Amino acid sequence: MREFTAGRTRETPDELWLVEHDPVFTQGIGGRSQHVLHPGAIPVVATQRGGQVTYHGPGQVTAYPLVDLRRLGIFVKEYVYRLETAVLQVLQDCDITGHRVTGAPGVYVRLADPFDHAALAPSRPGRDPFEGLGKIAALGIKVSNHCAYHGLAFNVDMDLEPFSRIDPCGYAGLRTIDLRGLGVRLAWDDAADRLAERLRVLLSR
Repeated sequence: MREFTAGRTRETPDELWLVEHDPVFTQGIGGRSQHVLHPGAIPVVATQRGGQVTYHGPGQVTAYPLVDLRRLGIFVKEYVYRLETAVLQVLQDCDITGHRVTGAPGVYVRLADPFDHAALAPSRPGRDPFEGLGKIAALGIKVSNHCAYHGLAFNVDMDLEPFSRIDPCGYAGLRTIDLRGLGVRLAWDDAADRLAERLRVLLSR
């Protein structure tokens, strides 16, 4: 991704890479080591993306849009919004309501009732903003010369145990969930295709 982005010109077409990683913890450029609790045999890899530590592994769709934001005519905040929207739309296809949490990029679901379409109530001061929520998609991006790389990870059908070895995205006690844990069976290829189609629409001029 770094090589592709460094070698881009204004005429280079955007690309979308979809991968399924072997087990790995990735640490953001400003990541703090105290958020990696006990990785065991799973490697910890430093990356250039923003954010703290997260886990990638089999059963997770990791999408890397390599996008020229200047050509698309948007800034980083709007780009993050569109990445989240793509996941929200895939969840909606499964009749699941996803949510955003202010100040914590990614997509979350109500663990008690993921099919409840009501909006989240505003978090009160002093209250855990993640109370009752599980994170189903994480975001971490890097922008160089107006071109974005890295991207998002969408939990489909995976072993979630490794998330207990870290503070996911730097939040101690943050729960994670996948589609299978919500009662939705979706093959990796199907989830990847659905996510890719949403991203193509949202990231096209």
